[in-house]
Amino acid sequence: MLKQRIITALVLLPIALGGFFLLDGAAFALFIGAVVTLGAWEWARLAGLAAQAQRVGYAALVALLLVGLYQAPQLAPVVLLLAVAWWAVATLLVLSYPDSSRFWGGVPGRLGIGLLILLPAWQGLVLLKQWPQANWLIIAVMVLVWGADIGAYFSGKAFGKNKLAPRVSPGKSWEGLYGGLAASLAITLVVGLLQGWSALSVLLALAGAALVVLISVVGDLTESMFKRQSGIKDSSNLLPGHGGVLDRIDSLTAAIPLFATLLWLAGWGSL
Repeated sequence: MLKQRIITALVLLPIALGGFFLLDGAAFALFIGAVVTLGAWEWARLAGLAAQAQRVGYAALVALLLVGLYQAPQLAPVVLLLAVAWWAVATLLVLSYPDSSRFWGGVPGRLGIGLLILLPAWQGLVLLKQWPQANWLIIAVMVLVWGADIGAYFSGKAFGKNKLAPRVSPGKSWEGLYGGLAASLAITLVVGLLQGWSALSVLLALAGAALVVLISVVGDLTESMFKRQSGIKDSSNLLPGHGGVLDRIDSLTAAIPLFATLLWLAGWGSL
């Protein structure tokens, strides 16, 4: 399994880095759209669509909606604000699972939730790519999430005793959450000091980083919640040794829209 994971990572890493940092404009939007469309194909299974034709149809619908959003950039603020509202609701659904499953609305409701998860993630990345220091912004949100994941892993292994959401993801602990949050805040503080930010800017950055990290955890737990309800371990086997696309981007689907929204509210980029 480890060998398989390493081989897959070595193949995907240059593709991902090239797509994220070498492409611009429509090419970048298309690249991210392809990833999101694959995620939609996987989400259809979590939503309860077993037939391959139905899953492909849902993925095609998401692809068409992405084209529509690209052609109508004025909808970006609505998409981001809907995402922020959704992830607030998702937090409550995760905390109250399994009782909350009755509010999902069956297959149609789950398919709708998939749109709220996938479309804003694409929209957020497309916006970040258009703003000042575009590639650095993309790196920043990824480092925040990955730093939190690494910190949570080691902190949870060393100190994890109190389960964070045992009915959703038994392996996660509060100690892991604290460790992951501390790691990301430490990264943010170091960057702020190296960049010579003012004390106020550092404080605002730390607050924003904390929100992004916390909502990234909700993104991870949300996918885990739907997989648990569906009795599925991995969203697919598209990535040997790693599961599916959603298994790799679940935290980012929540973190990216909030990250973009906070930057927008701070006046970093216009919509």
